[in-house]
Amino acid sequence: MKDIAVHIEKLSKQYEIKTQGRHQTFKALDSVSLKVERGKILGIIGSNGAGKSTLLKILSRITYPTSGRVSIEGRLASLLEVGTGFHSELSGRENIFLNGSILGMSRQEIRAKFDDIVEFSGIEKFIDTPVKHYSSGMYVRLAFSVAANLTPEILIIDEVLAVGDAQFQEKCLRKMDEAKSAEGRTILFVSHNMTAINHLCDEVVWLQEGKIKQIGEAREITRNYLRDMQQISQEVELRERKDRKGTGEAILTRLEWLSPQKGTLISGQPATLKIDYYSAHLDTLGNIRCVFNVFKGEQEFVVSLNNDMSGHALHQVPGTGSLYCHFEHLPFMHGEYTVTCNLFVNGLRSDRVEQAFRFKVAKGDYYHSGYQSTENRPGIYIEQQWDATPPAY
Repeated sequence: MKDIAVHIEKLSKQYEIKTQGRHQTFKALDSVSLKVERGKILGIIGSNGAGKSTLLKILSRITYPTSGRVSIEGRLASLLEVGTGFHSELSGRENIFLNGSILGMSRQEIRAKFDDIVEFSGIEKFIDTPVKHYSSGMYVRLAFSVAANLTPEILIIDEVLAVGDAQFQEKCLRKMDEAKSAEGRTILFVSHNMTAINHLCDEVVWLQEGKIKQIGEAREITRNYLRDMQQISQEVELRERKDRKGTGEAILTRLEWLSPQKGTLISGQPATLKIDYYSAHLDTLGNIRCVFNVFKGEQEFVVSLNNDMSGHALHQVPGTGSLYCHFEHLPFMHGEYTVTCNLFVNGLRSDRVEQAFRFKVAKGDYYHSGYQSTENRPGIYIEQQWDATPPAY
């Protein structure tokens, strides 16, 4: 008989929503049944609003189901939202001991792991600072380090890792990979990063509108999910997309490429990405940050279009209008790409839409060398210089 770590039986969660004086019932989960074997990594995917976070909150006992039952065998730790399980007035050091105690560990056990936790987090200088002064990235570093190093039998991780920098995300993924291969830990992992899901997970559950749409081998399920998302992006206009996440202060309504070739994109030629946005309540928006992540194939990350990172701050813009990302020489190679969009206003994510936009790029002579790549291999060109002279540095 299989050793089951998490057993979910006919789990449902519904909310009563009052709109314009009327009461409506919304089912966040609808009769979900699932078994997770001990030592397995289960990926959970689905668009925003599919029920992923609700499921994890029930498993973590943050909220309770309307019906159904959950059986969990072993100590469980959760990383769901930035700062979950931390006391803001306590220091990082004190929160490590607090979290360890919540997990049922003795003070001696926590001390034995303390140096590893601090080293992994990379925030040694701030370990005695109250965590209310931490940035969101520092919160995530410490929270993941505590959860990963205090060895709970079951670890639940939501999209929270997306807050950290790319280097730390890679470090976290390696840590989970080690847990999978050596420690036999059971992990439930929610992510929009299909490459990470395919690499780490034994099995994947695809949730849609609170129900399990498919469950099975990782690559097959992610491939089906991406195909479904691509179809949605083609058939539903961006302003009409319901699977979005954020405060909603401003939303993205349309993306469009402009070029001298009337929208046709050619490697190495000028092009501009036009970004239309809308706010129902604000006349001006402050500190705008656009983070448009470009992917190829099965969600393989290519590059991030980011106005802040590229040194183009947008301190104040009209509440409704357009933004433009200009390329003097379009760096994309011949092929097809998808874009996941994030719009931040005053440091808070106002809108996020997965696979919001698709575009194709035609072959072009990016380097003006007379040579064009003959392969359909999406990627980017970079500036480079070749000679036989060693550098001065």
